[in-house]
Amino acid sequence: MSALALGLLPLLAACGGGSDGKSASSEGGSGSSAATTTVDGATQLTVPDGVDDTTKKEYIQENAIAVCMKKQGFTYTPHVQSSTAADPFSAVDGEDYAQAKKFRQKYGFGYYAGAVYPNDPNVPYGKAASADRTTPADQDEDGLTDAQKKAYDIALSGPPAKTKAEEKAGGCSETGRAAAHGPALSAAAEKNAEKARDDQNHANGLALNGDSQLVQLAQQFATCLTGQGISVGTTQPTGMVDMVRLDISRQLPENFMSLSKDDALPLLNKDIGIALKDLECGKKFRAAYFPKEKTKPYYGENG
Repeated sequence: MSALALGLLPLLAACGGGSDGKSASSEGGSGSSAATTTVDGATQLTVPDGVDDTTKKEYIQENAIAVCMKKQGFTYTPHVQSSTAADPFSAVDGEDYAQAKKFRQKYGFGYYAGAVYPNDPNVPYGKAASADRTTPADQDEDGLTDAQKKAYDIALSGPPAKTKAEEKAGGCSETGRAAAHGPALSAAAEKNAEKARDDQNHANGLALNGDSQLVQLAQQFATCLTGQGISVGTTQPTGMVDMVRLDISRQLPENFMSLSKDDALPLLNKDIGIALKDLECGKKFRAAYFPKEKTKPYYGENG
């Protein structure tokens, strides 16, 4: 799981409502849908089966904000972001070999595909994907006067801070955060918790990089890449997963997102070739790495 992943996947929009206690279909990003109910007049998203804990907390937070805002006389439409948005390249870097191969065969690492497929929402750097990365539109503030909009913002985020030091989450946003994550910690407690997370992350990185099986497979991965004419900057297991993609990202031309289709096509074809070589060379390594990384999540030393 890389902290260096770039961009964002489309947000899942959850709009509309139904009658009390009745489920309704609500449009979501990437062709998905989310069921909704109405509780005390507030739209509530139904948590889909099988979602991870991070995504579940997003649902809890958004639903709590909606209820809080309704109590203050305002409508708030909850929107939940897919947990995969933390890593938009899960399709290309993930443990699902078949999914990664399908992605790379068409998009390579995704950098030049936006110019070749400008209307394709699956392209990480494309016009369609960029449009989907914004929070879905709703009509929550439509028809409100300027004074009512100001009251809405205060209800949602709390009164404006008088100084920068006072800036913090407030209003219904804080109510939602507390519902999902518990009461806010003191500054000292939060600092200790952050240190504990950093320490655990560092320990997980050491464990993965010290795993004998992963070390051996990483060496084989690196040897294969070298044989394909691809440079290797590290053989540490935690760095091998997305090393080739990130190395390419550092060499991208500044205008790579605004290239014409004709200029981008040969670059995309080259990118596809490298991406597929990287995928094949790392097949055994990734198959072993990701299950172990799930038990010891690692976000990079700056993650």
